[in-house]
Amino acid sequence: MSFLTIWGSGFLVIMIAMTLLWLLSVYLKDASIVDPFWGSGFVILAWFYFSQTDGGSDTRQLLVTVLATIWGLRLSIYLLWRNWGHGEDKRYQQFRQKYGPERYWWFSFFQVFLLQGVLMLLVSTPLLGAQIQGGELNWLDFVATAVFLIGFAFEAGGDYQLARFKADPANKGKLLTTGFWRYTRHPNYFGDSAVWWSFGLFSLAAGSILPALGAVFMTVLIIRVSGVALLEKDLKKSKPGYEDYVENTNAFFPWFPKNSE
Repeated sequence: MSFLTIWGSGFLVIMIAMTLLWLLSVYLKDASIVDPFWGSGFVILAWFYFSQTDGGSDTRQLLVTVLATIWGLRLSIYLLWRNWGHGEDKRYQQFRQKYGPERYWWFSFFQVFLLQGVLMLLVSTPLLGAQIQGGELNWLDFVATAVFLIGFAFEAGGDYQLARFKADPANKGKLLTTGFWRYTRHPNYFGDSAVWWSFGLFSLAAGSILPALGAVFMTVLIIRVSGVALLEKDLKKSKPGYEDYVENTNAFFPWFPKNSE
């Protein structure tokens, strides 16, 4: 089957998953259950693509699918653990108040669940590009694996360090500026982006050029839309000393702090 045929079928698969999740959110009156599903949605797409492709390197196909599964399940489990027992996220509460409970149940399908499903499909193109074309593993596959490991270390390590920091009552109101957080203000977002750069490289290694652009799209989402930009705006208002942290520490790409004291 062609790339567009499989990709179009993937759209149906992810829309079915998002619709079922939306129905659950209506029952629970909690649209924020969509957040932990973000990683799992890519796991579903990766395995669907794996089941539909037969022209690529079996080793690359399996490697990409397994790495996507490790990344996606880790992210979903972490977000589920972090959000458990906290109720609906304030972002969705604000939308619920704006549109009213009588309308928001339906509006949330388009504003939250359908939108995220479309974004998943657009971002997922490297996962399909890496699997659909032939060719044995080459040097670019090994570079991609190394980039994945670096990105996964920053993302998972940054989340772990932040969770431990917040668990200590003595750190309330303080900033985490050690570990991965010493070299970038957003190690988890950098790591997330790097993971998708690795999938883009796998796609290039398989000879699929345009599908690799999904990694670029994910990076734009992280930096400009839903990640760094929004969080920075909030932290500058709520965290004392954050402006000094901004002055000394790179926002995204890791580097040594300007003030090494």
